[in-house]
Amino acid sequence: MRRIVVVTTGGTIASRWQGNGYAADAAGHDVLAAAVVPDGVGTEIVDLFTVNSPRLTTAHQLALLRAVHDVLGDPSVDGVVVTHGTDTLEESAFLLDLHHGDPRPVVLTGAQRPLEAVDGDASGNLYDALLTAASVEDLGVLTVFAGRVHAARGTVKMQTVAADAFADPSNEPVGKVGFGRVHIARRPERVAPLAVPAVDAELPRVDMVMHHADADPLLFEAAVDAGARGVVLVGAGAGNATPEFASAVRRAVAHGVLVALTTRVPAGAVTPIYAGGGGAVDLIAAGAVPMGTLRAGQARIAVLAALMSSPDGESNTATLSRLADPGGVVAAA
Repeated sequence: MRRIVVVTTGGTIASRWQGNGYAADAAGHDVLAAAVVPDGVGTEIVDLFTVNSPRLTTAHQLALLRAVHDVLGDPSVDGVVVTHGTDTLEESAFLLDLHHGDPRPVVLTGAQRPLEAVDGDASGNLYDALLTAASVEDLGVLTVFAGRVHAARGTVKMQTVAADAFADPSNEPVGKVGFGRVHIARRPERVAPLAVPAVDAELPRVDMVMHHADADPLLFEAAVDAGARGVVLVGAGAGNATPEFASAVRRAVAHGVLVALTTRVPAGAVTPIYAGGGGAVDLIAAGAVPMGTLRAGQARIAVLAALMSSPDGESNTATLSRLADPGGVVAAA
């Protein structure tokens, strides 16, 4: 019998009708009751919190990180399943993965339809997540949704309401679940795990700003003025903006702000191609760290993790570069 602990956090998978819309209010036992448990799997429940995932804070996510580590402190546990709202699942999954060095799996899942929906997807997703958690090892943190097994890194929500909600736009799934079996096709690329932040660790502010036609650095500079210790610049194309943004990045970095550069394009890596007009070449020269294929939400998590793990600006930058690009592809570009 494989012992799987289910940590519940709310989300659509725990949501019921409130009269004018849905909200998370179901306890873990109600959520798990929606699923058929695979043969040979025994489950236990940790009700951590019940929150609609757009309302999650860094404090919530760190509480989840510590809860998972506490569960895995018991060597008789074979794996962990986390039920989570889909809106910010990609962020929590990546945070967990950056701090996960145990060969036992941590699998996140959720639902696109509420708990009591006749055509709900909670049952299938939970079954697949439990089976995956009982079957694999040394793959890090995974997201299991609609019969697909995804690595935490790079996997984002691609559909607002469709059942097959998650994908990594730049990579194929790690595997799939079907006919009562988990089929693994590739091993995810991962970094050496970070230490779990102390309970009393400072929670740094990290903001995101998107470039667009007519954009200026006003909001970027407002984030710095508001006390952000990190800013994610979401560029156009392969990671481009304007000379004014390059100047703003240079000033922010000089004041110890950690700046990450990603792109609003769904797939592909940030690549330094254009110079002289605020392109990625200029932004990186100004001190922005290219984030490879990490998109905005996960780039922010990487900045947050780097800030919480490194005591000074130089270490922060080196840590962020490693978290963004474990294979060294961007550095070689």
